[in-house]
Amino acid sequence: MQEASERYAHGHHESVLRSHRWRTAANSAAYLLDRLVPGTDVLDVGCGPGTITIDVARRVGPGRVVGVDNANEAIAAARHDAEGLANIEFRVGDVQRLPTPDAAFDVVHAHQLLHHLPDPVAALAEMRRACRPGGVVAARDTDYLALAWYPQDPALDRWLELQVHVLRSHGGHPDAGRRLLGWARRAGFSDVAPSASVWCFAAPEDREWWGGMWAERVVASALAEHAVAHGLASRADLEEIARAWRRWAATGDGWFVVVHGEVICTP
Repeated sequence: MQEASERYAHGHHESVLRSHRWRTAANSAAYLLDRLVPGTDVLDVGCGPGTITIDVARRVGPGRVVGVDNANEAIAAARHDAEGLANIEFRVGDVQRLPTPDAAFDVVHAHQLLHHLPDPVAALAEMRRACRPGGVVAARDTDYLALAWYPQDPALDRWLELQVHVLRSHGGHPDAGRRLLGWARRAGFSDVAPSASVWCFAAPEDREWWGGMWAERVVASALAEHAVAHGLASRADLEEIARAWRRWAATGDGWFVVVHGEVICTP
């Protein structure tokens, strides 16, 4: 089986980490906030550069928080940004073999992780192993097939086609958001609370950030490398998609919504 680091379709270019650093518990784990009370021990799986993890640590202290990711670059960035926080640590590890004993955490959380994995059910089962009785396993994932934007642009349609193709070629699931409930049940959870939420980019500063980030990411990240190497797009094609993102960002009535599925599972 491929190692998880080889399956991450987007890679760890600065533009990718920049998008991850925007995430906080408030904008990416609102469905879980009432569980993040002081004294709660939390395992954050697939933590990336750790902005959600650090936010969680500030909320649950003196509870212990551990962030796990398989990318050395992301863990290094997370450790740097967490300096001075006494209740947090970051470890390199894989969701298939979490570096933790059984029943060690009150909350085991994953954001935007399961859609990258060939076997998300096994990942949820491993997360369940790390969860204490009475705790919860929580996951939130994008549903790429439910993305919506305005105004329409054929180049942005092409961007989504590339996203879906590259994700599937890495063994991932672009419609993960709608599958979370079923995956959780197959992982052995009988008590599952499903929900959904969105990111919406429409205010001028949000359009500028989202569109500018993708304009760079589509030509500079591992997504671009894969698309060119496998004949899915030329460099000229990718440059046109980048220009489309800039056009969208500059449009006064531009609107983009990212739909997420969510589950809170009780072992």
